[in-house]
Amino acid sequence: MTLSLFDQFMAPHAFGLSLATIALAIPAMMTTTTTRPMPNRLEALQTNTIMLITKQLLSPLNQRGHTWALPITTIMTYLLLTNLVGLLPYTFTPTTQLALNMALAVPLWLMTVLLGLRTQTTTSLAHMLPTGTPTPLVPALIMIETVSLFIRPLALGVRLTANLTAGHLLMTLISSTTLAMLTMMPTVATLTAVLLIMLTGLEIAVAIIQAYVFTLLLTLYLQENT
Repeated sequence: MTLSLFDQFMAPHAFGLSLATIALAIPAMMTTTTTRPMPNRLEALQTNTIMLITKQLLSPLNQRGHTWALPITTIMTYLLLTNLVGLLPYTFTPTTQLALNMALAVPLWLMTVLLGLRTQTTTSLAHMLPTGTPTPLVPALIMIETVSLFIRPLALGVRLTANLTAGHLLMTLISSTTLAMLTMMPTVATLTAVLLIMLTGLEIAVAIIQAYVFTLLLTLYLQENT
Protein backbone atom coordinates (compact mmCIF):
# COMPACT_ATOMS: atom_id res chain seq x y z
CA MET A 1 0.00 0.00 0.00
CA THR A 2 2.79 2.39 0.88
CA LEU A 3 4.56 1.75 -2.40
CA SER A 4 1.43 2.44 -4.41
CA LEU A 5 0.93 5.75 -2.61
CA PHE A 6 4.45 6.94 -3.30
CA ASP A 7 4.60 5.69 -6.88
CA GLN A 8 3.31 9.10 -7.98
CA PHE A 9 6.57 10.69 -6.82
CA MET A 10 8.74 8.38 -8.92
CA ALA A 11 10.00 9.72 -12.24
CA PRO A 12 7.83 7.99 -14.89
CA HIS A 13 9.34 6.20 -17.88
CA ALA A 14 7.92 5.17 -21.24
CA PHE A 15 9.79 3.08 -23.82
CA GLY A 16 12.89 3.38 -21.69
CA LEU A 17 12.80 7.18 -21.74
CA SER A 18 12.24 9.43 -18.73
CA LEU A 19 9.08 11.49 -19.02
CA ALA A 20 10.44 13.92 -16.43
CA THR A 21 12.26 15.70 -19.25
CA ILE A 22 8.94 16.39 -20.97
CA ALA A 23 7.44 17.59 -17.68
CA LEU A 24 10.35 19.98 -17.21
CA ALA A 25 9.86 21.39 -20.71
CA ILE A 26 6.11 22.00 -20.38
CA PRO A 27 6.39 25.36 -18.50
CA ALA A 28 8.65 26.74 -21.23
CA MET A 29 6.14 25.69 -23.88
CA MET A 30 3.28 27.36 -22.00
CA THR A 31 4.80 30.84 -22.09
CA THR A 32 3.90 32.87 -25.14
CA THR A 33 6.04 35.30 -27.08
CA THR A 34 4.97 37.68 -29.80
CA THR A 35 6.41 40.22 -32.19
CA ARG A 36 3.09 41.92 -32.81
CA PRO A 37 2.72 45.55 -31.73
CA MET A 38 -0.62 44.78 -30.03
CA PRO A 39 -0.64 41.64 -27.84
CA ASN A 40 -3.77 39.57 -27.36
CA ARG A 41 -5.52 39.15 -24.01
CA LEU A 42 -3.49 36.12 -22.94
CA GLU A 43 -0.20 37.80 -23.73
CA ALA A 44 -1.29 41.01 -21.99
CA LEU A 45 -2.35 39.03 -18.89
CA GLN A 46 0.95 37.17 -18.89
CA THR A 47 2.96 40.38 -19.22
CA ASN A 48 1.03 42.20 -16.49
CA THR A 49 1.35 39.23 -14.11
CA ILE A 50 5.11 38.96 -14.65
CA MET A 51 5.53 42.71 -14.16
CA LEU A 52 3.56 42.57 -10.91
CA ILE A 53 5.59 39.62 -9.62
CA THR A 54 8.85 41.30 -10.59
CA LYS A 55 7.88 44.51 -8.82
CA GLN A 56 7.02 42.66 -5.62
CA LEU A 57 10.18 40.56 -5.62
CA LEU A 58 12.60 43.37 -6.43
CA SER A 59 11.15 45.90 -4.00
CA PRO A 60 13.59 45.03 -1.14
CA LEU A 61 16.64 45.09 -3.44
CA ASN A 62 18.86 48.04 -4.26
CA GLN A 63 19.81 49.17 -7.75
CA ARG A 64 22.60 46.61 -8.02
CA GLY A 65 20.22 43.79 -7.14
CA HIS A 66 17.80 44.84 -9.90
CA THR A 67 20.19 43.35 -12.45
CA TRP A 68 18.90 39.98 -11.25
CA ALA A 69 15.38 40.79 -12.43
CA LEU A 70 15.43 38.40 -15.39
CA PRO A 71 16.73 35.25 -13.60
CA ILE A 72 14.51 35.85 -10.56
CA THR A 73 11.39 36.32 -12.68
CA THR A 74 12.29 33.28 -14.79
CA ILE A 75 12.69 31.07 -11.71
CA MET A 76 9.43 32.31 -10.24
CA THR A 77 7.51 31.72 -13.48
CA TYR A 78 9.06 28.31 -14.03
CA LEU A 79 8.33 27.06 -10.51
CA LEU A 80 4.80 28.46 -10.62
CA LEU A 81 3.91 26.76 -13.90
CA THR A 82 5.61 23.50 -12.90
CA ASN A 83 3.71 23.34 -9.60
CA LEU A 84 0.35 24.13 -11.21
CA VAL A 85 0.78 21.72 -14.13
CA GLY A 86 1.60 18.95 -11.65
CA LEU A 87 -1.90 19.26 -10.16
CA LEU A 88 -3.53 18.08 -13.38
CA PRO A 89 -4.61 14.41 -13.56
CA TYR A 90 -2.11 11.89 -15.00
CA THR A 91 0.78 14.35 -14.77
CA PHE A 92 4.12 14.33 -13.00
CA THR A 93 5.32 17.11 -10.71
CA PRO A 94 9.10 17.53 -11.06
CA THR A 95 9.27 19.82 -8.01
CA THR A 96 8.33 16.92 -5.73
CA GLN A 97 11.81 15.55 -6.42
CA LEU A 98 14.39 16.74 -3.88
CA ALA A 99 17.20 16.31 -6.41
CA LEU A 100 15.64 18.86 -8.78
CA ASN A 101 14.90 21.37 -6.03
CA MET A 102 18.41 21.11 -4.63
CA ALA A 103 19.82 21.47 -8.14
CA LEU A 104 17.98 24.80 -8.30
CA ALA A 105 18.62 25.94 -4.73
CA VAL A 106 22.34 25.24 -4.35
CA PRO A 107 23.68 27.08 -7.45
CA LEU A 108 21.38 30.07 -6.91
CA TRP A 109 22.33 30.36 -3.24
CA LEU A 110 26.00 29.93 -4.10
CA MET A 111 25.79 32.72 -6.68
CA THR A 112 24.44 35.14 -4.08
CA VAL A 113 27.22 34.22 -1.64
CA LEU A 114 29.98 34.54 -4.24
CA LEU A 115 28.52 37.85 -5.41
CA GLY A 116 28.68 39.21 -1.88
CA LEU A 117 32.25 37.99 -1.35
CA ARG A 118 33.33 39.57 -4.64
CA THR A 119 31.62 42.96 -4.36
CA GLN A 120 31.54 43.60 -0.59
CA THR A 121 33.77 41.13 1.17
CA THR A 122 33.88 42.91 4.53
CA THR A 123 30.12 43.34 4.78
CA SER A 124 29.44 39.74 3.81
CA LEU A 125 31.87 38.39 6.38
CA ALA A 126 30.46 40.78 8.99
CA HIS A 127 27.18 38.84 8.88
CA MET A 128 29.03 35.99 10.57
CA LEU A 129 29.43 37.99 13.78
CA PRO A 130 26.76 40.35 15.18
CA THR A 131 27.93 43.70 16.50
CA GLY A 132 28.62 43.84 20.23
CA THR A 133 29.18 40.10 20.69
CA PRO A 134 31.11 39.27 23.89
CA THR A 135 34.59 37.91 23.18
CA PRO A 136 34.03 34.45 24.74
CA LEU A 137 31.03 33.88 22.46
CA VAL A 138 32.79 34.87 19.23
CA PRO A 139 33.95 31.35 18.16
CA ALA A 140 30.58 29.77 18.96
CA LEU A 141 28.60 32.44 17.10
CA ILE A 142 30.86 32.21 14.05
CA MET A 143 30.29 28.45 13.92
CA ILE A 144 26.53 28.87 14.34
CA GLU A 145 26.29 31.52 11.62
CA THR A 146 28.43 29.42 9.29
CA VAL A 147 26.17 26.40 9.78
CA SER A 148 23.14 28.62 9.28
CA LEU A 149 24.61 29.92 6.03
CA PHE A 150 25.18 26.45 4.62
CA ILE A 151 21.73 25.23 5.72
CA ARG A 152 19.99 27.86 3.59
CA PRO A 153 20.03 25.93 0.28
CA LEU A 154 18.89 22.79 2.09
CA ALA A 155 16.00 24.71 3.61
CA LEU A 156 15.04 26.08 0.19
CA GLY A 157 14.93 22.67 -1.46
CA VAL A 158 13.39 20.71 1.42
CA ARG A 159 10.66 23.30 2.03
CA LEU A 160 9.47 23.15 -1.57
CA THR A 161 9.68 19.35 -1.73
CA ALA A 162 7.97 18.72 1.61
CA ASN A 163 5.03 21.04 1.04
CA LEU A 164 4.23 19.75 -2.44
CA THR A 165 4.77 16.11 -1.49
CA ALA A 166 2.52 16.36 1.57
CA GLY A 167 -0.28 17.97 -0.42
CA HIS A 168 -0.12 15.48 -3.28
CA LEU A 169 -0.03 12.56 -0.87
CA LEU A 170 -3.06 13.87 1.03
CA MET A 171 -4.97 14.32 -2.22
CA THR A 172 -4.12 10.73 -3.19
CA LEU A 173 -5.35 9.39 0.16
CA ILE A 174 -8.63 11.32 0.05
CA SER A 175 -9.34 10.44 -3.59
CA SER A 176 -8.65 6.76 -2.92
CA THR A 177 -10.98 6.86 0.09
CA THR A 178 -13.70 8.53 -1.99
CA LEU A 179 -13.55 5.85 -4.68
CA ALA A 180 -13.47 3.03 -2.11
CA MET A 181 -16.56 4.29 -0.25
CA LEU A 182 -18.55 5.30 -3.34
CA THR A 183 -20.57 2.06 -3.45
CA MET A 184 -20.61 1.28 0.28
CA MET A 185 -21.34 4.71 1.79
CA PRO A 186 -22.38 7.21 -0.90
CA THR A 187 -23.10 9.99 1.60
CA VAL A 188 -19.66 9.78 3.19
CA ALA A 189 -18.10 9.51 -0.27
CA THR A 190 -19.86 12.72 -1.29
CA LEU A 191 -18.54 14.51 1.76
CA THR A 192 -14.99 13.31 1.09
CA ALA A 193 -15.37 14.39 -2.55
CA VAL A 194 -16.30 17.89 -1.37
CA LEU A 195 -13.28 17.81 0.94
CA LEU A 196 -11.13 16.76 -2.01
CA ILE A 197 -12.36 19.72 -4.07
CA MET A 198 -11.57 22.09 -1.20
CA LEU A 199 -8.15 20.49 -0.78
CA THR A 200 -7.49 20.92 -4.50
CA GLY A 201 -8.16 24.64 -4.16
CA LEU A 202 -5.81 24.74 -1.19
CA GLU A 203 -3.12 22.92 -3.18
CA ILE A 204 -3.42 25.46 -5.98
CA ALA A 205 -2.76 28.18 -3.41
CA VAL A 206 0.14 26.18 -1.95
CA ALA A 207 1.67 25.74 -5.43
CA ILE A 208 1.57 29.50 -5.98
CA ILE A 209 2.78 30.39 -2.49
CA GLN A 210 5.68 27.93 -2.50
CA ALA A 211 6.97 29.23 -5.81
CA TYR A 212 6.75 32.78 -4.44
CA VAL A 213 8.41 31.87 -1.12
CA PHE A 214 11.28 30.09 -2.87
CA THR A 215 11.99 33.14 -5.02
CA LEU A 216 11.41 35.61 -2.19
CA LEU A 217 13.95 33.88 0.05
CA LEU A 218 16.39 33.97 -2.83
CA THR A 219 15.91 37.74 -3.15
CA LEU A 220 16.43 38.14 0.60
CA TYR A 221 19.72 36.24 0.35
CA LEU A 222 20.62 38.47 -2.57
CA GLN A 223 19.72 41.57 -0.56
CA GLU A 224 22.32 40.66 2.06
CA ASN A 225 25.05 40.43 -0.57
CA THR A 226 24.38 43.47 -2.78
